[in-house]
Amino acid sequence: QVQLVESGGGSVQVGGSLRLSCAASGYTVSRYCMGWFRQAPGKEREGVAHIDSDGSTSYADSVKGRFTTSKDNAKNTLYLQMNSLKPEDTAMYYCASEGISICTGGVDYWGQGTQVTVSS
Repeated sequence: QVQLVESGGGSVQVGGSLRLSCAASGYTVSRYCMGWFRQAPGKEREGVAHIDSDGSTSYADSVKGRFTTSKDNAKNTLYLQMNSLKPEDTAMYYCASEGISICTGGVDYWGQGTQVTVSS
């Protein structure tokens, strides 16, 4: 059974940083496309960052230069380092995976989400 469990969310002031983690079980993160999505109240869920099995990354324009996603294959864990946080980054953040090596935009597995709140 595949499980993706996020942690690391919380409340932070504008300009602050947070690092989200996504621990996988029943699943090998090194083999598959992994990614982060977020959903703010009243808005649609949107893709934030993705990382292919070969380590290639892609980011939404709104977070480029501020967010970095990475994987620790030994720990079977995905990370999202978020710097220079803005109020508009406030959302529930979800870890996700597409069960193929190169990301194409689909999602096969979701985590339960972790809340990030940025206040001014």
